Amino acid sequence: MRALPVRLDAVLIQALIAAALSFAHLHDLASAAGQHGWKAWAYPVSVDLLMVAAWQRLRSGEAKAAGWCWFLVALTASLGANVATAGLLDLDDVPAWLRILVAGWPAVAFLGGTLLAHGALPRTEGPVEESAAKEPEPASIVTAPEFPAVASNPAPPSAPPVPPALVALAHKVADEHRARTGTAIDTPTLRARLGVPAPLAEAIAAQLS
Repeated sequence: MRALPVRLDAVLIQALIAAALSFAHLHDLASAAGQHGWKAWAYPVSVDLLMVAAWQRLRSGEAKAAGWCWFLVALTASLGANVATAGLLDLDDVPAWLRILVAGWPAVAFLGGTLLAHGALPRTEGPVEESAAKEPEPASIVTAPEFPAVASNPAPPSAPPVPPALVALAHKVADEHRARTGTAIDTPTLRARLGVPAPLAEAIAAQLS
């Protein structure tokens, strides 16, 4: 298996050196303030983790005010330790207010980490489902074909024209029927005697009445 080539980055090396120095200064200040053993080593870890969490919140774009607030708190703790251990503070005789700050740091770091981790709602990935907001489309309406309206009482067809000779013959047949039966001739009988279609027989009977 071939070994991956190691690429030295000047920026990365500089970051590691700065982190190691800041880590050592925080350890020395915590130890001088009465936090000995593993507790002195836990303080720089706590400060660095709070700074990283605040920076991640700033890069995510959510709750930037909280991110900047806790980033400045962690940066102040780190810079304060660097300045305090540079000879401006007697580490053999740490003042009481500094001991109070160092002793209260775990609670502050716990509060900041909790707020940064759970202070903002997670951002939903992907587009919002539109099916819940969109109203259901109405079903397509099938329209019945339109037919021409039919009158309830259609007009009777126009009566066919009747020749005068046929009218005269109908009068003769009607007179003969009245003389024989004593009653006026009806349309079916007139049609049968003349041998004409029903519409023509009705037209003739209309002229006889």
